[in-house]
Order: sequence, then structure tokens, then C-alpha cells
Amino acid sequence: MTEKKKKGGADDKPEPRLIAQNKRARHEYFIEASYEAGIALLGWEVKSLRAGRAQITEAYVVLRNREAFLIGAHFTALKQASTHVVPDPIRTRKLLMHERELSQLIGKVERAGYTLVPLDMHWTRGLAKVQIGLAKGKKQHDKRADMKDRDWAREKGRILRGRG
Repeated sequence: MTEKKKKGGADDKPEPRLIAQNKRARHEYFIEASYEAGIALLGWEVKSLRAGRAQITEAYVVLRNREAFLIGAHFTALKQASTHVVPDPIRTRKLLMHERELSQLIGKVERAGYTLVPLDMHWTRGLAKVQIGLAKGKKQHDKRADMKDRDWAREKGRILRGRG
């Protein structure tokens, strides 16, 4: 007889469902560490996220008064949004993080010259989360080297498959 895998075990982590991704961040920055933060949203924003109408390419994270804020993220309002609410697609949204994580980030951003960039937005157990990267900017020659490595990996895969 075959054994069925038990559900709800410690090893079972639900895979996060992706809402939006910032591919440009990995091209522009070296990502040193990443943190997951909740995001304070309004009702129409949650509906927009469920419809997949979010863009975080131009967004960045700012630390003020020991709090983190997401600035520049664009959530397009649905046509079915409430009539009594005036949606602001690019409003500043508060990020929800532990005090310990915030103090670490504040120290690194202020002293070491790091930048905080959103890497992706996803759903975790029904809650919208933002993956934040502690990043240092790349120089132009670093970007070129990354593109050269990516192209070589693609070409090597073609050669190994025999399509040379």
C-alpha cells in the first residue's frame, strides 16, 4: 500500500501566490538580505490586488519615525470601486514589520548606505505581503557582467541540449 502524505504538517508551507514582481530591482541592485512585511491597505486596494492590478517597479521603501512606508507603488482601481471613495492609486502605504527588524534596517540604511526596495508582492495565508530587499546599487560594469553571465548561461544550455 502507498502512504498518503499528511496535510498540515510542519514541513507544509503554503506557496505564496505572486501579485507583482520588481524584476528591475535585481538588475539595478545587489540584494544583501530580504525581509517580509505586511502592508496596510484599504478595501478597494485589496480588490485591486486580487485582480492583479499592482505595479511596484517604480516603488521604494522609506523609514520615518521608526516606521516603514511604501512609496510609489501603483494600484489601479477597479471600475466597480465604491462611489463614495476617491481612490488614490499611488498613495503612501504603511508597511507592518516587527520592531526588531525595523531597528536593524534603520541602522543599515543610515550608517551603511543601503537602500530598501520592494522585490515582490504576494499573498500569504490570505494576507498581502511585500518582500523587501536590503540593497546596494550596482555600477554600470556590474550590470554588464550580469548580462554577460546570463547570456552565457543561456548559450551553454542550448549547446548542452544539442541545438548549438
